[in-house]
Amino acid sequence: MQVTTLRRYPVKSMLGEDVPELVVDERGALGDRALAVIDTATGRVATAKQPRLWRQLLQCSATGAPGRVRITLPDGRTTGIDSGDAARWLSELLDREVHLADRRLDGAEMERADPEEVLAQGVDAASNYVTGPVAGATPGTSFVDYAPLHVITTATLDRLDIEAVRYRPNLIVTTPPEFPPFGENGWVGKELSIGEVRLSAITATPRCAVPTLEHGDLPRSPEAVRRPMAENRVDVAIPGRGALPCAGVYLTALQGGTISTGDRLVIG
Repeated sequence: MQVTTLRRYPVKSMLGEDVPELVVDERGALGDRALAVIDTATGRVATAKQPRLWRQLLQCSATGAPGRVRITLPDGRTTGIDSGDAARWLSELLDREVHLADRRLDGAEMERADPEEVLAQGVDAASNYVTGPVAGATPGTSFVDYAPLHVITTATLDRLDIEAVRYRPNLIVTTPPEFPPFGENGWVGKELSIGEVRLSAITATPRCAVPTLEHGDLPRSPEAVRRPMAENRVDVAIPGRGALPCAGVYLTALQGGTISTGDRLVIG
């Protein structure tokens, strides 16, 4: 097995960028979800998991290393995150007053809509949602959903026949022909080595409404969640979540270092 794609997402819920290497430690990948859009009225972290409010973030892209991040809006306007234009332009796009944050505060929360209701009722419906913590299994100040890193295999992506960008992984691992779809489920509880980096797979990655939404030029894709719903419901090791449609696994770092494209992944 080999790491063939590495991605980071400088701003939560915006499109990210391919990179040749990721520097990782127990807090995740350097520069990944280091920034987030904050709803000024509620103080909550804006995420496309609540598509009625925040799906247009997926029409924006963010690129650049920490301290040099630039945001591109759907109309092509580009700005640095420290510019006064960033918050103003995003507030206009989202039709809500927002600002950018570069540090997750204690108790930071986000809203997550029920993906089955979103599929049934549409992205603009006032579907049920729950409010929960950001980065519940991640130390530090980043705005990852839960765990520091997320990996998915080509076997799973081939089975789903869905664009990888919709699942927002940090690592895409190319697997041999005999590796089964959703075989990542079997990594949970095991250690993985990639070069000098040692990782632990802690749970299958539950899928929310985000993969179904428009991503840049990509149209909506309900099948991006319907297929995991039909083929890979897993009892995830996240408190209060139960059996959910999953694709990929969440990782924590036991020993940090640099992961590069082309590195081998070894289980155990």
